[in-house]
Amino acid sequence: MKTILYHLFIISSILSCTGVTQIVQAQEKKPNVIFIFSDDQRFNSLSMTGDPIIQTPNIDELAKEGVFFNNAYITSPICGPSRANIFTGQWERRNKIGFTNVSKNLISETTYKNSWLAQLKKAGYSTAFIGKHHTKIGDRNDTPLRKDVDFCYYGNGHLGFYPAKKHKQFANLKNETQVEGMLEATKAFLTQGDAYDYFYKNADASIKNQIKKRDPNEPFSAWINLNLPHASSIGGMGSHETDPEYYKTGYDDVKDKIELPEGYPQNISLPEDVYATKDLMKYYITSKKGKLLNEKLKMTRAIHAIDIMIGNLRSFLKEIGEADNTVIVFCSDNGLFLGEHGLGGKTILYDESVHVPMIVYSPFFTDKTQGKVIDDLVVGQDIPATLLEMCGVNIPTSYQGASVLPLIEKKNVKWRDDIFLENLFTDQGYPRQEGVRSKQYKYIRSFSKLNDRNKYVPNQSSNNNEQPIYEELFDIIKDPKEQNNLVGNKDYIKVLNEYRERCKTLVSELN
Repeated sequence: MKTILYHLFIISSILSCTGVTQIVQAQEKKPNVIFIFSDDQRFNSLSMTGDPIIQTPNIDELAKEGVFFNNAYITSPICGPSRANIFTGQWERRNKIGFTNVSKNLISETTYKNSWLAQLKKAGYSTAFIGKHHTKIGDRNDTPLRKDVDFCYYGNGHLGFYPAKKHKQFANLKNETQVEGMLEATKAFLTQGDAYDYFYKNADASIKNQIKKRDPNEPFSAWINLNLPHASSIGGMGSHETDPEYYKTGYDDVKDKIELPEGYPQNISLPEDVYATKDLMKYYITSKKGKLLNEKLKMTRAIHAIDIMIGNLRSFLKEIGEADNTVIVFCSDNGLFLGEHGLGGKTILYDESVHVPMIVYSPFFTDKTQGKVIDDLVVGQDIPATLLEMCGVNIPTSYQGASVLPLIEKKNVKWRDDIFLENLFTDQGYPRQEGVRSKQYKYIRSFSKLNDRNKYVPNQSSNNNEQPIYEELFDIIKDPKEQNNLVGNKDYIKVLNEYRERCKTLVSELN
């Protein structure tokens, strides 16, 4: 395994005059790591996954040179919990973080020390945390994060299209726009010259002691958290004269080809006591066609910008001589409904919400590995274990996710046959849900919102055998758009009962 993950070099010296052979031991240069996490980006939002108008040549190229995961899922499909799951390597059912304003739970300092970022710091890496932050670590000021990470440059909650408008710590950026600004910050961390000295000199006093350039004698690890194409951050797009042109007119010539769900507007597929549009954030309302088309156009432009960012980042890595030693992982924090099932927002456990694009790239992959598409079921919690194994660092026993390297390397390993999905975010019209997805079936059960509003109850269904108020079962192979609920169909009673029991088992195991 390490032969494809480490850059190995051996220097041998044979001293024939003394008859003694001296071999300098193999030196292992640990790989750098960059993890790019986009926000509300659906699986089918790339040209390679079927979007009818978008061009994402750089992301597509990353997949062609790396490995693409065709069945990657976020098990808590909403911003804060999704990120907490990556920090902890656990399901929300176990870490119980959720949204801090509801759960009041913090990622403890002990748990944070097991995070992949902290583990790499401990292993001798220069580390960076950049962009959106949507959970709390240690205390309300994220003290362990700010003290432990070498380059800690983030904003709590949504960043907005122009981050400096919302967060004073971004005022030292020359680029006003979010994606370009986060790339600028990444370059400031990585650059060894003086080109970005202004970035440090002009930094707000509150963050000056938490942003340091990488140590050139150490490998580096950077977690870049974008807040796009999230609808909260597309407002104002293209309104400044200095904005790149693609934010102003990009895809205008093909916007008539933007697709809406078949049969739009679809009826809401869920009973009102399960889902209520009136409770949603306004930017997630999908019932107005003109508004929806405009938002899809802006989201397309945002994803195009992310694609350009990835291309520019890879070019920059070549400039500084690090491209041949840098692993890149790309994923989204969750998907999004854009009128499917009559829904907006996310968290509901249909595939539009939980299915995401995921790419693992390593410059050490062989020709046989490059371009591989893997169909096994993987989850966001697998990313921390994967990154640590790629860097030769032990995986904490607290992790519930698993490294995907055995799948990449075609090792004989027993892998999961299904995944547990959950939504414990009960504000904004969303119900508490649990589900199980295999490659053929998906089972979802929803609980009463009346009992859950303004509460955080991750243990409730496992502690008292609480009964759901609504159940769904879909045959994914026959019905990939999850339109035909099989609960009540006598031909599927056996399957339904199997998945009910499987859901209970996973709830118990993950707790």
